Amino acid sequence: MRKSLVALAVLTVGGVASAQSSVTMFGVVDAAVSGFSNKSETPLGTSVTTSSTRLTNSSLTPSRLGFRGVEDLGGGLAAGFWLESSLGNDDGTIGGNVANSGPAVIGFFNRRSTVSLSGTFGEVRLGRDFTPTYLNDTIFDPMGAAGVGASIIYNANGGFSTASPGGFTANQMYARASNSIGYFLPSGLGGFYGQVLYAFNEKTSYDPGTLTPPGAAGFIANPSAAGDNARAGRYIGGRVGYAKGPVDVALAYGQSTLASNFFAGTTQTLDIWNLGGSWDFGVVKLFGEYSNNKLKNDSSSSVVNSVTNPFAFREPGANGWLLGGTVPVGPGLIRFSYSTIKYDNTTRINQLTGLFAEPKADKWALGYVHNLSKRTALYATIARINNSDGAGLAVGGPNFYTTPITVNGVRFTPQASSSTGYDFGLRHVF
Repeated sequence: MRKSLVALAVLTVGGVASAQSSVTMFGVVDAAVSGFSNKSETPLGTSVTTSSTRLTNSSLTPSRLGFRGVEDLGGGLAAGFWLESSLGNDDGTIGGNVANSGPAVIGFFNRRSTVSLSGTFGEVRLGRDFTPTYLNDTIFDPMGAAGVGASIIYNANGGFSTASPGGFTANQMYARASNSIGYFLPSGLGGFYGQVLYAFNEKTSYDPGTLTPPGAAGFIANPSAAGDNARAGRYIGGRVGYAKGPVDVALAYGQSTLASNFFAGTTQTLDIWNLGGSWDFGVVKLFGEYSNNKLKNDSSSSVVNSVTNPFAFREPGANGWLLGGTVPVGPGLIRFSYSTIKYDNTTRINQLTGLFAEPKADKWALGYVHNLSKRTALYATIARINNSDGAGLAVGGPNFYTTPITVNGVRFTPQASSSTGYDFGLRHVF
């Protein structure tokens, strides 16, 4: 049950005191026994399986602890704040990475930390918030992008998977972006809604640019170095949709800057656009989504581009889609989904020859939620991913075994084949 702490705090800044009228504390505690089995195979059919059974969290609804408040400023204006942290209730940890790029930085309020001003004009938020493209991935997934059943689109973008053929898991701004300014349209637009989000990378710029680390001499000495990454960590995106009655549909776009090199004149970005929708028929609610990812390496110099990419190779991409639904049954809810993803242009050799099939994977998931009350539920979910042609996505658990092994005197490297998992858990909302 949400706790309202009335007239809780008196804040003093610079000798001036102001009273906070109310603060709401809220949260979710979700724990499950989860099992994982990830199988790799050699071309001759020899298999190696890694498996584990764990106590996990956030398998139905992400565990969290949060505080939020709103102050009525009069004249239709309101100021608010929202501070929310991930909970690792299975082992007592809290928080998570808040860095947009580079080494991980563990922050307490990693899920959301915003201050806002709202009125008839809409809402402006400042801080760390969800990205528009991720909202489509979670809202239009019957599994809510949580647990072993989360859609394969989520897996391909980094959820429970450490690598993917297109390198998309390197995007630390897939779900949230720090240092952002967001704007949301006001309600009362006949069902239409929308938002835009811009996140600063907060990197240092140099004038003259030749002083940008590691300097011209450093770049010449090691041109393959990661570069200054002065543009990395920037995000820009938006989302527009329509929700009225049983229908909800939304289109979103986002661009994340992953890396840059001033002296090479190159910038790497990941562009994502997706379209999702749902229709509630009462006896069943159907969900669907299409997602397109494109990794781009742009050069400010045609000379550099002609040297680094003389054959005009296309950049890696991925296309994924999902179909699923939920069926209410008494106090419970049946959930199901099927999702698939196919990678494109993952190797330049294949672009030249076309001899090999591109990596692809598909996933099915089935679950049941039994509500003991409005705030407490038991749940069970099973899911399976089938990988082929170099895809390596998993429902979670240990990494696939990819160390070379010897079979009948011949050395082979096992490739990811399938991943199976289950969650049996308990969730409580307060």
